[in-house]
Amino acid sequence: MKFTALPIAGAVRVDIEKREDERGFFARTFCAREFADHGLETAWVQMNSSLTRRTGSVRGMHFQRPPKAEVKFIRCIKGAVFDVIVDLREGSPTYGRWHGTELTGDNRAMLYVPKGCAHGFQTLADDTELLYLHSEFYSPEHEGGLRFDDPDVGIVWTLPIAEISTKDRQHPLLGQVGSIRS
Repeated sequence: MKFTALPIAGAVRVDIEKREDERGFFARTFCAREFADHGLETAWVQMNSSLTRRTGSVRGMHFQRPPKAEVKFIRCIKGAVFDVIVDLREGSPTYGRWHGTELTGDNRAMLYVPKGCAHGFQTLADDTELLYLHSEFYSPEHEGGLRFDDPDVGIVWTLPIAEISTKDRQHPLLGQVGSIRS
């Protein structure tokens, strides 16, 4: 695997290294030893998937507050997304900043989202499916969100927004969320 640090402190893009032959390819998508060597989480307690039917749909920006803050490890297994992280960590040098990267079923890239960061995405294709690993169990009482269109954060979505849930539209702004101790 190839690990590339992103502009958000602690966020990493992970790309597979294919071993190809006439049958196709084989690639490792997770190795506890390699993740530990890079100082990354190695214990995953939950795996989820999402299917978003319509191009231009936005899901997010989601996070969990301590003591249930979670690391997420995300891969697009079908379709394509513009995947976004916003740093909400108290004292972080990248607090309030965002970074977006394209994850597709074809590029097979994966995104490591550290604790204390909000995560969301916009679909770039119909019927897009993501697979998520989580370092913490889902905890509704620790669930949080950040507005997808917060002017202080300034996320530039790739496409016009076609669809977003009422819940995601009503998340607070960065000044109301504040910073998170992770």
